[in-house]
Amino acid sequence: MKIKKGDKVKVTTGKDKGREAVVDRVYEKSHQILLPKINIYKKHIKKNEKMPQGGVVEVPRPLDIAKVMLVCPKCGKTTRVGYVVEKTKKFRICQKCHSRI
Repeated sequence: MKIKKGDKVKVTTGKDKGREAVVDRVYEKSHQILLPKINIYKKHIKKNEKMPQGGVVEVPRPLDIAKVMLVCPKCGKTTRVGYVVEKTKKFRICQKCHSRI
């Protein structure tokens, strides 16, 4: 996975196009990520102990990894992720400014 928890990403497609957020959670098997306050949907909830009235709650849904691009912390531009191997360690690098991510 080229995007990890804590990375800053920019949404490239969909209703939230152009918005930036920090990755909250990564779902590796389904290739999705969870971004706070992005891809919000309304969910109807039955009555329970927490909500005795029930009601409608706003819930963020996971977004496919193909719909976001990583924002480089150094140059601040959206970029693809490359890899470089130094000795026995593998590092992610920005394809635009060639700095480590």
